[in-house]
Amino acid sequence: MAASTLRKIPASVWVLGFVSMLMDISSEMIHSLLPLFMVGTLGASAFAVGLIEGLAESTALIVKVFSGVLSDYLGKRKGLAIFGYALGALTKPIFAMAPTTGFILAGRLLDRVGKGIRGAPRDALVADVAPPEIRGAAFGLRQALDTIGAFLGPLLAVGLMLLWADDFRSVFWVAVIPGMLAVALLVAGVREPDRRSAEKRANPIRRDNLRRLGRGYWWVVAIGAVFTLARFSEAFLVLKAQKSGIPVALVPLVMVAMNIVYAASAYPFGKLSDRMNHATLLSLGLAVLIAADLVLALNGHWLALGIGVALWGIHMGMTQGLLATMVADTAPADLRGTAYGFFNLVSGVAMLIASAVAGLLWDRLGASSTFFAGAVFSVLALFGLLVKGRLK
Repeated sequence: MAASTLRKIPASVWVLGFVSMLMDISSEMIHSLLPLFMVGTLGASAFAVGLIEGLAESTALIVKVFSGVLSDYLGKRKGLAIFGYALGALTKPIFAMAPTTGFILAGRLLDRVGKGIRGAPRDALVADVAPPEIRGAAFGLRQALDTIGAFLGPLLAVGLMLLWADDFRSVFWVAVIPGMLAVALLVAGVREPDRRSAEKRANPIRRDNLRRLGRGYWWVVAIGAVFTLARFSEAFLVLKAQKSGIPVALVPLVMVAMNIVYAASAYPFGKLSDRMNHATLLSLGLAVLIAADLVLALNGHWLALGIGVALWGIHMGMTQGLLATMVADTAPADLRGTAYGFFNLVSGVAMLIASAVAGLLWDRLGASSTFFAGAVFSVLALFGLLVKGRLK
């Protein structure tokens, strides 16, 4: 049955997954080391790390509004995706040359603008080409391949850090290569489905169009925002690993472990979402995140760190592809880019708030307070789901 479902997934979804994998290898080689580089080499505080990460990730999510709306208006997705991936690849040298945190901030913002430009058109493209009955599996597959890159990147970073005696900048230069390969594969390997040329183009954010995004869609947007508040930047997992006494060169293994679990769980849970009540699965994902936060808050031992990181990865596998599927299921086909854009705009604001608060709590009250706060937000999100009466 599993092999049969995989065979039904269109080739373009597979290629988009491998494109995401290559770009994630490039990005995570840098991101798995960047908090240590900022704190240890450039002298940044945990609050500065949280603020930079929050600004960067929220920028990506907010830009998705404009790229999503534009992709709906043009009726084309691929060109915007190529531009976004190319911008992401071209920003990688900034990190290798950065003398101050200001350069890091500029590089992160430009990199995330690229992510924002490509994200909504890419997700809308997956929704366009995947048959509705296997849409959850298609999003799960793309997310799984993306996440394979997210653990191969830190793994490669660890190997190079050990080989080159903790030379951050050299590792950052190597990260340029898979980013460029991702762009080349996207250009050559993805075919955009034909759209009706006679279809009249209209502004997707006109009032009558926005009214077509109904209550079910806006409920998904609200839940996505609360999830983002509960799950701050993974940079704090890296800082937690350093605080646990793990050698600098081995710290990226934390992201490797988290993303192995994420990659292994994304497709099975994506396939499960095609048959299971979505709110039930979201609630289970929140319960797993609460457990992860509490384990990370209560114990600094490396074994507890490993358990917390693994639970974090399971939560990601359960919820990220599911939320993307829920947006596709609740939005009209011709407004999917816009729908992903607004979903990510709201999540982007939440990400900025969550990461800044997490960094401030870390600096003022210690690492445990950051994870306790995440658990509290997760409990509030779970309570909101129960109050809504969405569980069957």
